[in-house]
Amino acid sequence: MRYNREDIRKATKLDIKNYIDKHVEKKNSGSTLNVNINAIKFLMEEILNKKITLKIRYSKTPKTMPIFLTKDEVKQLFNAINNEKHKLILELIYSAGLRVSEVINLKNCDFEFERMIGWVRNGKGNKDRPFIIAKCLKEKLENYIRNNCEFTNSFLFSGRNSTKLSVRSIQEIVKKAANKAGIKKNVHPHTLRHSYATHLIENGYDVATVQPLMGHNSAETTLGYVHMANPKLIKVISPYDEF
Repeated sequence: MRYNREDIRKATKLDIKNYIDKHVEKKNSGSTLNVNINAIKFLMEEILNKKITLKIRYSKTPKTMPIFLTKDEVKQLFNAINNEKHKLILELIYSAGLRVSEVINLKNCDFEFERMIGWVRNGKGNKDRPFIIAKCLKEKLENYIRNNCEFTNSFLFSGRNSTKLSVRSIQEIVKKAANKAGIKKNVHPHTLRHSYATHLIENGYDVATVQPLMGHNSAETTLGYVHMANPKLIKVISPYDEF
């Protein structure tokens, strides 16, 4: 509205294109351009009831390769944690490739130890998906649940006053552990998920096998972890069991 300086209801496609071109000239990212275009479309169509079709091409945000840890770095990270609960949280994230939002919502009833799988309930896209339980974590998880989860549907990891653990808390756990371990990479909880996928690929599992374990809708997302496809394997072993 500041750019146009006229009645916004009289704005034309050319006015909008010229406005977006100004952002392009400033070399703003594709995501910034996308936000502007969608905001203008919402204003025109939903607020002003003015139909408008925008076919504006813009450069996409360049994709960067995700940061991941080597297996040795994962071990260093875990060894830097003295609190057993905190260590178990990160071990579970890595061993099953979980998102932080998924691990904080896990309940003790989501585990089927006899089948060595757990369930992410209402994950990204409101979908349920199974995840593998690392053999080396089975006994530790069973003992933890037995000693810390009073009710069938108790959250697996709780914070103060038995409330759900926060994402920020896990971010702090990872940050402190990485600093203590002397890891120079920009490590965050999602780094463990990236590491899980990368190590599965290194262990010979192909995209078709890794994709559902990661909960990716598109194989293209999973391909970001792949340098060379390998023969499809039927059974998956957590990379944590390879240490």
